[in-house]
Formats: sequence, C-alpha cells, structure tokens
Amino acid sequence: MIIFNTLTRQKMPFEPINADEVKMYCCGPTVYHFAHIGNLRSYIFEDILRRALEFEGYEVKHVMNITDVGHLTSDADDGEDKMLKGAKRENKTVWEVAEYYTRAFMDDMKALNLLHPTVVCKATDHIQEMIDLVKRLEENGMTYTANGNVYFDTSKLSDYGKLAQLDKQQLEAGARIEIDPNKKNAHDFVLWFTKSKFDDQEMKWDSPWGRGYPGWHIECSAMSTRYLGDQFDIHCGGIDHISVHHTNEIAQSEGATNLKPWVRYWMHNNFLTLGKNEKMAKSAENFLRIQTLVDKGYSALDYRYFCLNAHYRKELTFSWESMDSAKKSLMRLREKVELLGDKEGKEDKDYLEKFEKAISDDLNTPQALAVVWELMEDKKIKNPDKLSTILKFDEVLGLKLDEPLEFKVSNDVESLVLERNAARKAKDWKKSDELRAEIEKAGYLVKDGPKGTEIQPK
Repeated sequence: MIIFNTLTRQKMPFEPINADEVKMYCCGPTVYHFAHIGNLRSYIFEDILRRALEFEGYEVKHVMNITDVGHLTSDADDGEDKMLKGAKRENKTVWEVAEYYTRAFMDDMKALNLLHPTVVCKATDHIQEMIDLVKRLEENGMTYTANGNVYFDTSKLSDYGKLAQLDKQQLEAGARIEIDPNKKNAHDFVLWFTKSKFDDQEMKWDSPWGRGYPGWHIECSAMSTRYLGDQFDIHCGGIDHISVHHTNEIAQSEGATNLKPWVRYWMHNNFLTLGKNEKMAKSAENFLRIQTLVDKGYSALDYRYFCLNAHYRKELTFSWESMDSAKKSLMRLREKVELLGDKEGKEDKDYLEKFEKAISDDLNTPQALAVVWELMEDKKIKNPDKLSTILKFDEVLGLKLDEPLEFKVSNDVESLVLERNAARKAKDWKKSDELRAEIEKAGYLVKDGPKGTEIQPK
C-alpha cells in the first residue's frame, strides 16, 4: 500500500513495525453533543483505511478514544469547557451528557456500517495513565508548574512543530493561541489543571499536583500508548488537529519515551463544507446529523456512498443535490447486484487487481467506485462471478451490497400507488396513466406486475 504521510507531506510505501500487524489510533468524539456529518466523514475514512488494510491481509488493532472529560472548546488552552457547556444546555450532569451522546455516537457508527474498534477507551477510565505520563515527563525535565497548573515546556524539544511544519518564526508568533501569562513560551500547553477557570467544574481527580483534571492533549497520548505501546504505526484524525492537538501529542509522547518517531504514519482527512468554505461545526450550530438525513428520506449508507465519491484528502462540499445523486447511484447499484441472483462463482482476478490498485493508492475510493461500475456493466463476466467479485469489493466499501433491496416511500407516493392500483382494477386507464405520471414526477419508475403497481427510485 502507498499512503500519504502528513509527517513527510508525501506518499510513502506502508511498512508496519510488525510485518503482519497494524497498530492504529483514531481520535474519537467529544461526547457533549451529537456527532455531525462532518465529524462522521472522519470515521468513514478511518473505517475504509482499516478495511483496506485487512483486505491486504493485515491484522489491525484499532483503538479509538471517547473524550468524556471536560476540555476547552479550542485546541489551545482557552474557550469554554465542552462537557460543562453540554450539561448546562440540557440541565444534566456532565456524566449523564457523556453517557447519552456516547450511545448516540455508537448508533451512528452502526448505521454507517463502521467496524467496531478493537478497543474503545473512555478518557475518564484512564486518568491514572494520564497522571503517570505527566510524571514521566516531569522526571525527564519536560515540564514546569505555574499558578498550580502543570505545563509542557516546548522549548525542550528542538523539533517541536514538525508535524505542522512550523518554523521558528511561526512558533514565536503563537498562531491562534491565547496569551497565558503563566506560559514560558506561547506554544506551551497544560498537562494538568488544578486552577480551573470554571467554578462549577464537576470532573476532578486527585493527583500529585493537586485535585484537578487533565489537559486535552494528554489523553490521546496516554491511551494510545496504553493499548498500542510506546511506538505504533498509524494515527488518524481531521486536518484541524494537525497544527495543535497532534503536534502536542507528538511532543509529549516523544518527550516521555525519548523514542522517535512516536508514530510512523500520520493520516488526516479534509473538511466537509457547506459551500463558500463554510466548515460544519457544533460551535456554529450549523451541523447536520445522520438523523437529519434520515428524516429527509436518505439512509446513512447513502451518506457513506456520498463520501466515497471524494478522496479523503480533498475538501468535500455537501449539498442536497449531491445526496440525491448518491442515493440514486447506490439504489441503482443495489438493483444491479440483486439482479445477479444469489449464486456465487469465482472472483475475477483482473477486476480484483484493478480494485486493489485503486484502494492501495492512498485509498482512492472514487477510482475504486469506477471499477465497481465497470464490473457491473461488463457483459463478458458471468453473473455468479460478478456477484463474488462485487461482494469482495464490499469488504472494503462497506455498503452492505449483500442485503435485500429496501427503500422508503413517502406516504404521499404510497397513496398514489394505492390509488393507481384501484384505477387499474376499475379499468380506468386514463386515471391510471395520470397517476403514473405523478409517481414518476416524484422520482420513481413504475412497473406493472402480477402484484399490481410496483415502483423503484429512478
């Protein structure tokens, strides 16, 4: 496989530390609100990556965290406490908010047919690991204490900022980080808070530095090394994590272990936008949920198909027209698969090679889908062989192409179908034709069969 490594800014052959095993960590959700479809694009990308690695024969240990401890709303040490914000919004405890939105996220994962991670680890279950990591950093002389909080001293690392490729001038500028008078350097960050800016902070634990709570960055380093070791293969996340969160993860992990590189390959997906470069964000209250799509007649897998039409490193613009196109394409693909019958044959080697070439080229899912459609239109391939091959593709695509064809029809269209059945029974052919036209205008093909009027999306 060839993958784009953010650390080097180039495509590289993938070579895991252990020949047949891949250790992969993915930044999970902060469970103070529902995940929006922009967030979920990240998890679809990571699911495709895992499936592609398993397609290539690797055993993947996939670890994902759940951020259920309060941290600030920006990557820096400023802003509101997200969990506290959610609790105030809903008049619940932070613990209740975390539990509710964790379940909601897991429901979204299931709807999108995302493989369940090997390990799902909650931040609140790993406070001791975070404390232990801060102690290692302290012992290595990488920290200082100011006004009760423990800070990481970025000046101790000569290569701080290498992931974001920040030079000394940029570091000195302290881009998008609020000035903290306790910091020695603009990019230093808090490892452990004992002096919270929030009087009603609920989540606190005892520590060698006083009762408090961890900084955000420390949780990912602590939990990833807990389950994957001091060095591992792949770390994933959105591109918004590159300049601060992942940069700080590298700093504290390599500062604690004295091992470089901490992670060999960094992979990041681009944003989902709403047009005019407007990023979807919970803070802007402009986010769409999977349930929003379902309420409008789409399925979660329609959205998955929509995401596969763009390379994960390309910005993807959401529109309802694009969702319509994805829905119709997936329905048409399902129809074609269903027409192949249920008898499997031999996987076609030539098409498997084309598909594998696309997926192995930094997860080129648009090209992989092109191979899918080429196979489905190829009249030289026998139906049983097509079926076996397409189901093999679906091990990576995750579109559930082996499931029976289903689609939802609005109550209005269902009424038209029933009315047309009655017209045909009464031999009122003029009325029947008029109703056919109305049904087709609503976006459906009409077929007359022994069971009466049957419809399917165009």
